Amino acid sequence: MSVTKKILIADDEPDILEILSFNLSAEGYDITTAKNGDEALDKAISNKPDLIILDVMMPGKNGIEVCNILRAQPLFNPTLIIFLTAMSDESSEIKGLETGADDYITKPISPKVLVSKVNALFRRLGGPDDVATINVGNFEINREKYLVTFEGKEIILARKEFELVALLASKPGKVFLRNEILNRIWGTEVIVGDRTIDVHIRKIRQKLGVDCIATVKGVGYKFEI
Repeated sequence: MSVTKKILIADDEPDILEILSFNLSAEGYDITTAKNGDEALDKAISNKPDLIILDVMMPGKNGIEVCNILRAQPLFNPTLIIFLTAMSDESSEIKGLETGADDYITKPISPKVLVSKVNALFRRLGGPDDVATINVGNFEINREKYLVTFEGKEIILARKEFELVALLASKPGKVFLRNEILNRIWGTEVIVGDRTIDVHIRKIRQKLGVDCIATVKGVGYKFEI
């Protein structure tokens, strides 16, 4: 890595902090740790990490609350977030991903699996065929700033919402299949359901306030002006 990526790990179990810090440091990442949600928020704001690993159940603010607070700030929309949790049921995973997490890992944790997922998330960022700015009609979509502008007005979207808009707008009129959207936005290693896409699309439509995302029933979605 030409530029060292910064990772914040927040967990109330010292053993987990130690083993994850050791393995990710060995990969060349710059690691900071936090023992609870409040400390995680403070260190996220002061250190501005590229990726945050959040235990869902922590003293004080839990991981979901921390994620919600960070995602509400445009500065942290580009930040990758992984949830760690002992809850392995599907509803908990869907809730975590819909909150704005990029991945969801259940305990007990395999350090090798975690390192692999972290590396994969960083590889997915800014692919070589991604143009910096997409202009469609009165929309300007800036991939570097994670910012959507419509008729000169900035629209704040959560990270996954932005990535969905950028994907659909990259080829106006093209119908993106649901499986293609899942693979491109969440990756093949993250298992999410169709409901996750639908929830994100609904939120995007509400925030944009413009009828530009069309549903192709039973197939997928397309961006059209």
